[in-house]
Amino acid sequence: MVDSATPAQTDQPRVALITGAAQGIGRAITLRLAEDGLDIAIADLKSQRTNLDGIADEVRAKGRRCLVLECDISQEEEVQRMMQATEQEFNSLDVMVANAGRIVVKPVVDSTLVDFDEVFNTNVRGTFLCLRAAAQTMIKQGRGGRIISASSVLGKKAMPFNSIYSASKSAIRSFTQALASELGSHGITVNAYAPGPVDTLFMRGSAEDFAKQVGLPDGKAFIQNYQTNVALGRIGTPEDIANIVSFLAGKDSAFITGQTITVDGGLWMD
Repeated sequence: MVDSATPAQTDQPRVALITGAAQGIGRAITLRLAEDGLDIAIADLKSQRTNLDGIADEVRAKGRRCLVLECDISQEEEVQRMMQATEQEFNSLDVMVANAGRIVVKPVVDSTLVDFDEVFNTNVRGTFLCLRAAAQTMIKQGRGGRIISASSVLGKKAMPFNSIYSASKSAIRSFTQALASELGSHGITVNAYAPGPVDTLFMRGSAEDFAKQVGLPDGKAFIQNYQTNVALGRIGTPEDIANIVSFLAGKDSAFITGQTITVDGGLWMD
């Protein structure tokens, strides 16, 4: 049994691999973990290469190494290549952040199998592939690790017009709980973060879609409506989510595993 009281201490910096890193929450997580002293591998779709390269420059400006990878996480071969490239570059993987995801906002009666497959291929199949690859690598290394995934507050309490996304993010909670039980003896913790609305381009596009479904004039009105119902009176920032990931990736979370932690300003309270 590996002692996971603290992340493995070596002469080499710890290494994090982050998917969906090209913008929004993924970008914020990348920069925060770089500030925490980790070397970074960042991955996203080929279409996001320019954004990835810009973020890599920011990471390197903080004095950390950064590997840029193009990866569609729904494709097994691409995930395997992503993991192999990370191991080859850094000879290590200490933190896996499976952040990539997609959303569709539609009533169930209007949803198609294409909608379902697109969301589940990324959010469920893709996360599974990333978690499996990270677990295999960390077990092989034999010195513990941190696996962290993106769930959502909608994975705890679903909303109308968001059934497919909600179901996919609920699946992340189940993966987190089961994998935490499987990997505990290896000193690997497995947790997830569950954001509410976060101020990103991704969220603002979704807010427009929600507004149309519920009869609000625009996405801004939807966000304002949300803010009136949340305890802290605001939507989240990418840095709010990066903060919890930083904690889960670090030594102070050593006795936390199997948890999906809500970060939504106090809308959904366990």
